Amino acid sequence: MSENQLSSELPSQVLHLQMKIDAIRLEISVINQKTSDFENLLRSKIEDELIEEQELYLLYKQQKKVKKEKRQVQKKLGKNYQAPTSLQTTKRTPLVEKNAKEQLQKKRLYREAMLHVHPDKFSLQKDKLNLATEITAQLIEIYQSGDLANLEAYHAHIFHGNTSLQPLGKPLETKGSGLAYLLLELKKIQEELSQAQNRHTYKVLTEYENPMTFLDELKSYYKDRLSKLRKRTRTK
Repeated sequence: MSENQLSSELPSQVLHLQMKIDAIRLEISVINQKTSDFENLLRSKIEDELIEEQELYLLYKQQKKVKKEKRQVQKKLGKNYQAPTSLQTTKRTPLVEKNAKEQLQKKRLYREAMLHVHPDKFSLQKDKLNLATEITAQLIEIYQSGDLANLEAYHAHIFHGNTSLQPLGKPLETKGSGLAYLLLELKKIQEELSQAQNRHTYKVLTEYENPMTFLDELKSYYKDRLSKLRKRTRTK
């Protein structure tokens, strides 16, 4: 979540972390756009191969399904065939009590935070309405993901005043420091950046002297791939 509306009154650590997260998000956006443009260009050059590969692959899957159905029919015709009487299930021992407590805890944290940041409370404060809407959307997303640790961190993030929507009345008891959420976000966004940078087509784009020479590698790959699929789907 980008909180570009954070005020200068927020702690310097919070602002520093948020600025770092926003900078990485911007870098990821630029990388993804460059990668997408390059991949679209490559696809336009091997469009015929891609279409044929998809058609042959679907045909291959269909043929496998037909063969499997034939084997099942032959098995049923065998002398020793016995139809399955019931499905066997693996016994599980869920931690019902623990899960119930966690669910109650998540509901409590969610409701407390939602009461504080719901956009309806800021309908007359245009400078905070968009921020409240953004924070609420993030709160809902975290709650629906079922991650208690992340919800606890975001709850603390809100009630430590790190969103510039200062809590009213007596501060609520929160678990951990208000920085925990931003630290989790920073770790997650750094992993996303690493994934974007390590995407093969992006590495081609940035490391090849002439990235379009990668097209020859692609054509060679699909030539071999199509040859194998044609053999697999060939009928006598």
